[in-house]
Amino acid sequence: MVMPSRLYTAEQVRSGEKLAAKSKELRMYYLMERAGQAVFAIGMAHFPGTEHWLVCCGAGNNGGDGYIVANLAKSVGINVTVWQVGGVSKIKGDARIAYEHWICAGGQVVLPGEFIPDDVDMVIDGLLGTGLKGDVREETGKIINLINRSGLPVIAIDIPSGLCSDTGTVLGKAVKAAHTVTFIGAKQGLVTGFARDYVGQLHFAGLGVEDIFDELHIPSAWILDKELLTMHLGKRAPSSHKGSHGKGLIVGGGAGMAGALVLASTAALKTGIGMISTVSDPNTVLPVVISKPEVMASGWDDVNNIGKRLDWCNVVAIGPGLGRDSQAEVIYEMIRESELPKVVDADGLYFLARQPSYDAQRVITPHPGEAARLLGCSVSEVEKDRYHAVQDLQNKFGGIVVLKGAGTLVCDSEQCFVCCAGNPGMATAGMGDVLTGIITSFIAQGHSLLNATRLGVLVHSLAADEDAKEYGERGLVASDLFPHLRNLVN
Repeated sequence: MVMPSRLYTAEQVRSGEKLAAKSKELRMYYLMERAGQAVFAIGMAHFPGTEHWLVCCGAGNNGGDGYIVANLAKSVGINVTVWQVGGVSKIKGDARIAYEHWICAGGQVVLPGEFIPDDVDMVIDGLLGTGLKGDVREETGKIINLINRSGLPVIAIDIPSGLCSDTGTVLGKAVKAAHTVTFIGAKQGLVTGFARDYVGQLHFAGLGVEDIFDELHIPSAWILDKELLTMHLGKRAPSSHKGSHGKGLIVGGGAGMAGALVLASTAALKTGIGMISTVSDPNTVLPVVISKPEVMASGWDDVNNIGKRLDWCNVVAIGPGLGRDSQAEVIYEMIRESELPKVVDADGLYFLARQPSYDAQRVITPHPGEAARLLGCSVSEVEKDRYHAVQDLQNKFGGIVVLKGAGTLVCDSEQCFVCCAGNPGMATAGMGDVLTGIITSFIAQGHSLLNATRLGVLVHSLAADEDAKEYGERGLVASDLFPHLRNLVN
């Protein structure tokens, strides 16, 4: 059950699964059986010692999958309790067939209780599927609360009940699963935003029709795959020199903010840029040079120096520690008017929000708070539909947009990509500066803006995962990424 790189909307899967089954001359009930088998296999593989499963079924097809799971568990001697939410009379179609097979096999169905039986050691969530639009109803919400409070491991069928399959937002309340098994086409809402708190380990089961389904549909988004590194970071020519690998300029480092500039410029060096220069507050120059002598640092007290550096480099980044005073604004305007490829983050985004402009040669890297300012909305609106937010940002500002956060999104005018790497340890100061430096480095080395950004986001998150694997997530700081960055790009 290898996770595919393609992601789809719920509507694409709903309409496409029928066409795919028809093209292979398969009954839809056969797909339901395969879905149940896939969930049962995950249960047996990850929780082999469990003896009593609680299977929670709704009246839709997810409930039908649940009845298949219940029958399979019963057949191998597991004690199974089935809770039916919504009444048996509401079960229709293939789900009804699965229910009747369960009854014929001697299974019983009971109404949900006020508590989960003490000896239950695993829960199967088949309450709600991908068709949920509004908030979870009160009756189902009570069951979700019971499941979440129990502390028991949960396997969600297709999607944790209560999550929106297209956005990943929580519709009132949602089941917190240890594992989620999604079918036929992986749903885009499972991999970004608050969904990351509920999905647990994500598994994919194509049910034998994924090949036909993929042929029939263009993905709504793509997962950034580690294969990108081998595709785009090949061996360097033996005759190459520092000029072969690009010249980058990073503008920032206002008074007291030397660290942001050091992090960004070091990240650029560690990911292979040939030369890196910085322009900053004059008082920042010495700390930068002492921290990283390979950086060519100079002050912005001489405006002509900025022009010379812009003529010298082939990419410019602005924002890390820039500041928001009048001088910073003048410098931002100089950079904005340049025709060079640009990376804009942090305080650069503050000025962009004040004076919006469209630039096809620019990468912007906002976190949700910065995205909200750029779009003139609330952070909650951004997080409610991250796909919509990143597309709005791209439409408004052009170029490549990175919407940072759990399941970082990368969007150009045609495609959207999701980074499933990364961990909560990255929620610490300076991580954004490191990302700015990495993307700047890859642009300088000749990658397109899109590829440089995809590579940058992926390498950044993979480096954090490598460090967390060795030392844990708590206490992870931005500079911890540097040795892992070098390993990954090699």
